[in-house]
Amino acid sequence: MASDAFSFRDYARILRENRNFRLLWFAQIVSELGDWFYSLAVYSLLLKFTGKAESIAFAFVMQVLPQVLTSPAAGVLNDRLSRKSIMIFADWSRAVIVLLMLFVSTPGMIWFIYVLLFLETVMWALFEPAHHGVIPNITNERDMTPANTLASITWSFNFMIGFALGGVFTAAFGREVVFLINSISFVASALLIRRMNFTEPHMEGHPTFTWRSMFDFTPIAEGVRYVRKDGRLLATMFCKAGLGLLGSNWVILPIFGLRIFPVMESTFGPEKAGMLGQSLLMGARGLGAILGPVTISRIAGNSQKRMRYAILCGMLLACAGYVLLGLSSTLAFAVIGVMAAHSGLAMIWVFSTTLLQLSTDDRYRGRVFSAEFSLGVLTMAASSAVAGYFVDHGVTVQRIAVINGLAMLVPAALWWVAQQLWRDPQPDRKS
Repeated sequence: MASDAFSFRDYARILRENRNFRLLWFAQIVSELGDWFYSLAVYSLLLKFTGKAESIAFAFVMQVLPQVLTSPAAGVLNDRLSRKSIMIFADWSRAVIVLLMLFVSTPGMIWFIYVLLFLETVMWALFEPAHHGVIPNITNERDMTPANTLASITWSFNFMIGFALGGVFTAAFGREVVFLINSISFVASALLIRRMNFTEPHMEGHPTFTWRSMFDFTPIAEGVRYVRKDGRLLATMFCKAGLGLLGSNWVILPIFGLRIFPVMESTFGPEKAGMLGQSLLMGARGLGAILGPVTISRIAGNSQKRMRYAILCGMLLACAGYVLLGLSSTLAFAVIGVMAAHSGLAMIWVFSTTLLQLSTDDRYRGRVFSAEFSLGVLTMAASSAVAGYFVDHGVTVQRIAVINGLAMLVPAALWWVAQQLWRDPQPDRKS
């Protein structure tokens, strides 16, 4: 495979020439902007009604744990049904789910927020494997890396802008307006995806899908056998699980913003200053996640070897960034640490996704990505839950940040060892 570096012209060319990817990209922009736009509204509501970091941790668990529970079914559905139709269904469902959050107005209804977050994540668990699964169907092999990089930096840009504006809008107009905007964004995404037109080879040769098929575990067993044939594929699937060790950032970054680095507290008051501090740190996270993949993709190009070493560099950079965050005494150093860490995490995400797309047969892509996401969110959920528990029991967020940063040395060492797998001949992928 060629290892030519990419330029910004490649991103522009894909958007200009590839209508299907352009529609998918626009859909990603509107839905993700709305999603990040409302996250601070949810987190600030929970802190207002409970005053506990554990409430944010539990909310994050409700946003990721369903992925683990629904992964087998989501993978089978994405390999048997139209992935385009699945994305549309998931978007319309999320529009309704988010709209129902308007009814949470008292501390006694906090349970309803958790239920809605759980249901929204079930829809996300259906949507994401479909989103990643269709990219090889609408792009050629050379364009897969820049397409995944563009999707990643768009996610990061949406994250940065969504959190930055979300804190301001929530403070200025209230949570209800923010919830309504997010609901509308999912409707817009569904309408854009509906206009896509492409073939889906994975649907060919299968018997008619019925609800009984949901209880047939044969496709799951086939997926397991497929992955076990290739140690390299299996190792790559665990990259996002290593990334998930820093899932605690969903708990500790809001706490850093609220309690350690509030912005202009004397002017805005404690609550709004804390929300602005959260927005700044989350915005730094988004900016770092843009810079990492864009910079490294220009060097890695289409070289799978360079992609693998970029993943290792990303793990080490994430380690250094969170150690710096934990040791920071000023907001400026905290912002630098967050930017560095999430540059590394985004590199892991982009290149592990691209390597999986290149090495996975279309018939198995839904099951592979569902399993990969479930491994990642399982470690994210565990990390955030543990962080929330220790914060509420007296451990400082600074110490947790340092410990989490050092923990990234474990997946880095394992990934270094896994590079020995690529010295063996490519295994037979027939099944």
